[in-house]
Amino acid sequence: MKEYSFYALLLRMKYIRRWGLMRSSIPENLSEHALETAVIAHALAVIQNTYLGGGAQPERIAAMALFHDASEILTGDLPTPVKHNDPALRQAYRAIEDRARESLLGFLPDALRQAYRPILFCEEQDPELYRYVKAADKISAYLKCVQEKKSGNDEFESAARQLHRSIQALSLPAADYFMSHFAPAFSLTLDEQQSASGNLY
Repeated sequence: MKEYSFYALLLRMKYIRRWGLMRSSIPENLSEHALETAVIAHALAVIQNTYLGGGAQPERIAAMALFHDASEILTGDLPTPVKHNDPALRQAYRAIEDRARESLLGFLPDALRQAYRPILFCEEQDPELYRYVKAADKISAYLKCVQEKKSGNDEFESAARQLHRSIQALSLPAADYFMSHFAPAFSLTLDEQQSASGNLY
């Protein structure tokens, strides 16, 4: 009986550390980031469908977000400033990410590969829905900066400003709605969150 490593590899996300160039008060791994991005991406899609005219698919977008950084299981996390400051390096790294995704698919039985290919290559195969994943990815990173600043770590001050600008530059109304109505609560304590909502436990 042939054995396959796809899911065992996926669950190694918890060993991949993020923010390698930053001094973090609260370490974050890829598994945590993937879950947060999926939750936020799902929220953006629901916001789009509820308030902004529909057209999003929350469950599909959540699945895309859950797997959006899966290639980093094999490549590791290349810090964003390194990845984006040089167009040639960005293009080369993109090719490496694509090879890593293809490699991950190779750890599945043939019959399952077509189910995962559209998710692993969602940016190319479904760019309209991927906009929500991209926004959620940036919002998750922004909220990490908020969390670090709240713990007294000024190391993330500049990153927070840059990410806030990049979220605005996406011109995605659902992301703007999330940032206006939900992001501020991430600066509050649990007691403050409950008090602000009027829902005391």
